Amino acid sequence: MSETLERPVVAAPPADPVLPRNCTFEPGDWARLSRCWFPVALSREVTGKPSNAVLLDAPLVLYRAGDALVVADDLCPHRGVPLSMGTGDGETIACAYHGLRFGAHGRCVHVPASPQRTIPQRMNLRTYPAVERYGLVWTCLAGGDPASADIPDMPHWDEPGFQQITCPWIDIFGFAGRQMEGFLDVAHFGFVHTATFGDANNTVVPDYMPSMTEKGFEVEYRSNVGNYPIGADQRGSEGFEWLRHFRVHLPFTATLEIHFPGASRLVIMNAASPVSARTTRLFAPIARNFDTDRPVQEVYDFNLRVFEEDKAIVEAQKPECLPLDPALEVHIPADRSSIAYRKGLRSQGYSRFFTA
Repeated sequence: MSETLERPVVAAPPADPVLPRNCTFEPGDWARLSRCWFPVALSREVTGKPSNAVLLDAPLVLYRAGDALVVADDLCPHRGVPLSMGTGDGETIACAYHGLRFGAHGRCVHVPASPQRTIPQRMNLRTYPAVERYGLVWTCLAGGDPASADIPDMPHWDEPGFQQITCPWIDIFGFAGRQMEGFLDVAHFGFVHTATFGDANNTVVPDYMPSMTEKGFEVEYRSNVGNYPIGADQRGSEGFEWLRHFRVHLPFTATLEIHFPGASRLVIMNAASPVSARTTRLFAPIARNFDTDRPVQEVYDFNLRVFEEDKAIVEAQKPECLPLDPALEVHIPADRSSIAYRKGLRSQGYSRFFTA
């Protein structure tokens, strides 16, 4: 892989963005992030009844109206009540205050107090594009065409023989950049994950080098640190060189493809959705071509244990933000992925500390 870490500088964001109330991001950072696609819910969570989510401090309501999937501001245009407090019938949702009904595309279709009057266009909801992929609902606050949505690729997801698993999300009370950096870190296995898969007696990190890509960078990391759960039968893996292939899609999504003995593969997507600059909702779709007859709940449980180990670290880090100035924290050779990650974010124009 190439050792160059240079990236072109992207265009500046639009000036004076309309920020959400109580926004926790610097305006320029929020404007850049608003142009990115992030997951906001599991597909299976979104039904004909309204549900809520928050992205970049912006409250959203999600619902299904027939075959249409709607993502909109969680605010009734009439008197400002959250629509997620209301009800739904599979075709429309109704505001809890005055019963106004909204259907596909966020269009207001019924005003109970004035059923015969023409409904003004201003009564329609402000909606956002929605794409369902990997069992997740993705959206972009700056709008855009769902057909050309810049959603990260997930290796093997649609390939025959691979099981598709979309784990429940987990909330982390820390910044998405800190969580992403932890996912990419290969030096913490023997210290943070000793109850799940790490080996406290195997902590040396062999040399590796990131290679920049159009969307971020890739890393192929080889070591003899296994990935089986502690206590699992590991026969056949003695002397095996494990390959962990990271693919990073800036700013907050990465996939990890782990090459197990034989032709077994496990792919984990780490999609860190920034609820705010201080809260992250982590989504983790998984694809694997082994143990496909095992209960999915086992995967949910183990995945949760691993991410809870990371969660405790991320929530304790200071500063809470991700310092992009390389002089603000001390680095070691094992931090090459972290350095590449921060450099990639700097090249996209994010602020020195990346948070307000």
